[in-house]
Amino acid sequence: MTQQYPQLHLDNQLCFSLYSLSRLVTQQYTPLLKKLDITYPQYLVFMVLWENYEHGNQPLAIKVLSQKLLLDTGTLTPLLKRLEAKGLLSRTRSPEDERVVLVALTEEGIALRERAKTVPIELFCSSGLDALEVNDLRNQLQGVLARLAPASAKE
Repeated sequence: MTQQYPQLHLDNQLCFSLYSLSRLVTQQYTPLLKKLDITYPQYLVFMVLWENYEHGNQPLAIKVLSQKLLLDTGTLTPLLKRLEAKGLLSRTRSPEDERVVLVALTEEGIALRERAKTVPIELFCSSGLDALEVNDLRNQLQGVLARLAPASAKE
């Protein structure tokens, strides 16, 4: 039988390559984050909050976190509740608008940053890639993401 639809072959799909790579990279993070007692999605939340901390640590609205992480609030809220239960962040209602929930790091969440600071370099060292390859790949992926992401995520 001849190949009439090679565009439908799994190995010809960009989506499958991205999905597979994402799963493998996330698996590489797992043992590193286990030492911190956080999951990969929680780590992503902390990266946004730690960056915000460097700029004055003003509480962030869940909507802002949602946009930055390209996660819906229904996914994000339970994750934030678990981190709050661990004492790593706080959630409060905005005094200006009760509908807005604000998220901020606690002292424990700030301290976790110090313990997490080696995670990126540990992952890089285990990847087998050199710095130029990592930068090129990240730039390419960010370029594709910028073109495909919803307009609300680009703000």
